[in-house]
Amino acid sequence: MNRQMKGKTPRRHPPKKPPNSQKDPVGVYCRVRPLGTENEECCIEVISSTTIQLHAPEGFKTNRNGEYKETQYSFKKVFGVSVSQTELFDFVAKPLVDDLISGKNGLLFTYGVTGSGKTFTMTGSPGQGGLLPRSLDMIFNSIGPYQAKRYVFKTDDKNGMEVQNDVDALLERQKRENNLPVPKTPSSRQKVDPEIADMVKQEEAYKADGVDEDSSYSVFVSYIEIYNNYIYDLLEETPDDAIKPKPPQSKILREDQNHNMYVAGCMEVEVKSAEEAFQVFWRGQKKRKVANTRLNRESSRSHSVFIIKLAQAPLDADGDNILQDKNQVTVSQLCLVDLAGSERTGRTGAEGNRIREAGNINQSLLTLRTCIEVLRENQMCGTNKMVPYRDSKVTHLFKNYFDGEGKVKMIVCVNPKADDYEETLLVMRFAEMTQEVEVARPMDRPICGFTPGRRHRNQAFKEELSRKLEERGGPVDRDMPLVVDNLVYSLPPLPSCELTDPHDDITLPRLIEALQNRHRIRQMMIDGCLNLANVIKSKFQELDSNLITRDNFIHEQNGKLFEKDKVIQNNKSEIERLEKKTRMQEHKIDILQKATKIYEDDKRSLQHELETRDQRLHREQSEKRRMEQRMQGVVSDTQLRWEKECERRVNAMQLEMQNKLWVKDEKLKQLKAIVTESKTPGRPEPPPRQTQPKRPSREEKRSAPAKRSASPSPLPTSTPVRPLHRRSRSAGGEKWVDHKPTTNVDLGTVLQPVIPNAIQVSAPNEKALSKCDRYVLTHQEVASDGEIQTKLIKGEVIKTRGGGQAVQFTDIETLRQEITTVPSRKRRSSEGKPTNGDGSDGTWTDVETRCSVALEMRAGSNMGPGFEGHGITKRRKP
Repeated sequence: MNRQMKGKTPRRHPPKKPPNSQKDPVGVYCRVRPLGTENEECCIEVISSTTIQLHAPEGFKTNRNGEYKETQYSFKKVFGVSVSQTELFDFVAKPLVDDLISGKNGLLFTYGVTGSGKTFTMTGSPGQGGLLPRSLDMIFNSIGPYQAKRYVFKTDDKNGMEVQNDVDALLERQKRENNLPVPKTPSSRQKVDPEIADMVKQEEAYKADGVDEDSSYSVFVSYIEIYNNYIYDLLEETPDDAIKPKPPQSKILREDQNHNMYVAGCMEVEVKSAEEAFQVFWRGQKKRKVANTRLNRESSRSHSVFIIKLAQAPLDADGDNILQDKNQVTVSQLCLVDLAGSERTGRTGAEGNRIREAGNINQSLLTLRTCIEVLRENQMCGTNKMVPYRDSKVTHLFKNYFDGEGKVKMIVCVNPKADDYEETLLVMRFAEMTQEVEVARPMDRPICGFTPGRRHRNQAFKEELSRKLEERGGPVDRDMPLVVDNLVYSLPPLPSCELTDPHDDITLPRLIEALQNRHRIRQMMIDGCLNLANVIKSKFQELDSNLITRDNFIHEQNGKLFEKDKVIQNNKSEIERLEKKTRMQEHKIDILQKATKIYEDDKRSLQHELETRDQRLHREQSEKRRMEQRMQGVVSDTQLRWEKECERRVNAMQLEMQNKLWVKDEKLKQLKAIVTESKTPGRPEPPPRQTQPKRPSREEKRSAPAKRSASPSPLPTSTPVRPLHRRSRSAGGEKWVDHKPTTNVDLGTVLQPVIPNAIQVSAPNEKALSKCDRYVLTHQEVASDGEIQTKLIKGEVIKTRGGGQAVQFTDIETLRQEITTVPSRKRRSSEGKPTNGDGSDGTWTDVETRCSVALEMRAGSNMGPGFEGHGITKRRKP
């Protein structure tokens, strides 16, 4: 992406991308770190140059489905444990450096769990320089002869670039050198820090091809870190104060007029050599936040971003000075990002601030993953969801790269030890998803329109002029004023011009002749120079035409080669896609086969279980039928036996009842005779005493069932007893509702109260209740001992607010019929002896006792003022 320099005058906007711009997928590479010890368990195996396979360690042999799976992941390139830093740089970072020199942007970041070798991959060690020092070395090896003087390019505060002439640059340089508060960049002549010495060996140096020789270059570097989602400048000089040190100030992100994100107020240092640039990097690296954890002795606690900014401007038509046109300045940058590793606090043993740092690191990596997922979904599904770049400083800073401002590459660093298996699995899934995101291909920078080869022609002209002058004995280019003086002195000398006489006619004509001679010689020299210049110009034009022809031919061949490379690349990508699809289909087929096998086993087991249950059900049904037949036989036998038993008992009871009735009839006859005789003057003899039946023993009572007659004992007919009624004490002034429901028990078997002027109902109704103010309910039932008891439930009729009536119960009166045992009393009559001598006093006394009737009144426990409770108990000697 070509970045235009900002100025005070209106700027032209960069050309818009065509709608059908080509896109390239994000390049994702994998690097496997060697194990710490040989006996340590390994969970990663490099299958090919593009594929690795993950084995679950011993502790994770089964997943949630109870199956063991080996997962394969494909990358653009896989670098095993034996791959050197040089091979890694040649394949990954070198194309990005070529694009940087060509005026295109690039982003390279390392991703992985803590302790997986990300910092070593990016920085390296003495003798094994990482991607960063090798990139700097390649840049300066390529543009070294074409660098502009210091401060010719000058950065502004709005992510732009200005161009100064040589005089202004010289004044700026003197001002900065004399201004002490402004820090000086380290010189390449200073002693190099031994920790970063010899990072890149001379035989491992790289140089870019196709560098534009007609442009001047200048390199600016800046170094920032993102700590706890705050941006800090690692190159910012802070005053040393041992008493009260000043904390570093965080920076903010801004957007320039080209909609590119940059860190406002970040210090950008101009460097002129790879050693000087790496010294600046190392100065900021010492300020980076690191900490000692259980998994890593120097664990990065922040994301570091090292930005290499390359400014280039074309030379003028003469090929001598930089073109003073701000619109022709191209600024490209390469961002090298070392992301902090994701970690689990339980494994690292983090406490206090370390937990907060780990939380912010994991949150920023989660935001990066979310942005990649949304980008992938938008590209694959055609949606237009908003990508949450602003949720994290890391994604917000680099959102332009994912929008098509440059190439994006990622190196996934993994540790093959078994303890990192779970975290490595998540990293692999993120890398696999990132490969499916496509980024628009950046546009080529515009051509300035000048004839190419200007610097070379200017240098050749200077060399040719110097050679010509040397052949003529003249000075070289650096002694140009002396050449001019020698040319002046090579003309014929002037004669003496002193006039002593006003009438001197010799001196003036001689002087005129000498001047004419010098003019003629000068004209001859000018003609010769012009001829020589024309000859040289024609030769240069011929050379230019030859060069243009060759350039056109080379460009045409390069175009054809590019088309072929494009076809090859498309074929390779299609082959990789088909291979990946084939592997996925094979993996799915394996899963389906396993699932089918499981389903078949389940089907067989269920069928076997179904058959077993069917057999059991048949057995149970047959057993049930046999049991039903057996029980039917038992029930029929039992029913027949009980019918016979019941018939026998009924006959026995009928016989017993007939005997009792006969005995009672006899007794009544005797009683009638006694009563009749008592009215006659003469007293007859009492009938002969019958022997009373033997009282049953206790065992017989227990064995014999307790039964009572279905009808009550008959009352004596000679003297009818009228039921004893009792009036209510307040019956004269109150109106009652006498509720007697219809039951299967005769309500006249027991004495009951008589309520005058009462309204008798079988069911309460509103008309009856409205005419009365008291209520009584008569309820009879058979008690547990077989006797009949009557309950009189009384209440008051009250008016309700709605105009109706309600009954509030106040008391209950209970009437009960009982058999009372009266002690025997012997009656001695003053009269004579009975007529018949076979009678006795005991017989007479027993009859008298049997005829005695006792009436007993008893009150209920909860009697109201309206009634007195009473009951009647009949007692007789058995």
